[in-house]
Amino acid sequence: MLSCPRVGAVAQDSNRFRFTGSVLREGKQFVSLCLELDVASAGRTIREAKRMLAEAVSLYLEVCFENNLPHLRPVPREEDPRLNPKIELVEIFPLKVDFKVHAVA
Repeated sequence: MLSCPRVGAVAQDSNRFRFTGSVLREGKQFVSLCLELDVASAGRTIREAKRMLAEAVSLYLEVCFENNLPHLRPVPREEDPRLNPKIELVEIFPLKVDFKVHAVA
């Protein structure tokens, strides 16, 4: 049985964001989802799905910060794999994303 981390928990250090990632099985591939941002990716293996999600989240945050957009937009409760027993949840994992902000004038 998978443990269920606190829904909606987000932490931010100076240059590191920590989110909740999940891996789901859909057919022959694995889908990864950042639950606090509603950003998804996929891969042929669990490891590849996690790596692709980290890259997708980094790119998403970069666009949000460059355009002064809000970055937090959680997955709707009815689509949260921790709360929906019909979704084939494989793993919940901490998703840590390093991010550096560069000021330009």
